[in-house]
Order: sequence, then structure tokens, then C-alpha cells
Amino acid sequence: MMAAVKGKNTKPEIAVRRALHAMGFRFRLHKAGLPGRPDIVLPKHKVAIFVNGCFWHGHDCPMYRQPANNRAFWIVKIDRNRERDARAMSEIKQVGWRVLTIWECAMRGRGRIGIDALIIRTARWIAGPRKAGSIRGGT
Repeated sequence: MMAAVKGKNTKPEIAVRRALHAMGFRFRLHKAGLPGRPDIVLPKHKVAIFVNGCFWHGHDCPMYRQPANNRAFWIVKIDRNRERDARAMSEIKQVGWRVLTIWECAMRGRGRIGIDALIIRTARWIAGPRKAGSIRGGT
């Protein structure tokens, strides 16, 4: 069952890529040389963007709920994912890249902000000075 879950080219990721491209941003995908293999890499701005699913990365939002079945397995799995994410963020910042995480809840669910608002926030973040950031849906 889990083999059918996509790790690349998910719907949220494709939506972000299309919108960024339409705004004139040029990027690379899943750059292997960077820690964590970011989903979108903007070399000109030295920015790495991760588009994370709320469930798989254990986001603290209404879209994340622990499964009722096989609870112990899922707790361990999602905790490992969180640890891997934290390690990748730390490593990518150490090599001089800025990191933005875009959460699925920004595009889906009750608290979504919509793709237009998401891309405006993303473009502002890219143009700004911050080393790390996160865009999430409202509650």
C-alpha cells in the first residue's frame, strides 16, 4: 500500500512549481547534491524549498491525525521523518542555503490560504533576508 505513495511530483508540489514558474522564477527539481533533496531549488537565490505533506511530516495542524490502526508503527515512522527533516534543515543551512517549508495545509483543508496568496508569500520570502521560513494554512 505505501509503495503507491508518491515522494516526488505530488499535486501540491506541482501546483507550487507551476505558480513559481508563471511568476518568472527558474528552478531545479530534487537536487541530489543538497541535504534532504529539496523539492524545488532556486540556485540564483540560493533557496531550497520543501513542499511537505502534513500527515507524512507530522505537522501540528488540523490536517494531521494519528491513525487509529497500528498506532505504534505510525508514531515511530512520523517521528523518524521529523528527525530526518530537522537534520536536513540544519545541514542545508550549514552549507549556506536558505530554506523554506511549504505545508500542504496552505493549499488544502479548511485553513487553506490558496495558491495565489501562497505564491505571493513565497516570492516575498525569496526576496527577503530570512534564512529559514515556513508557510502554513490558517486555523
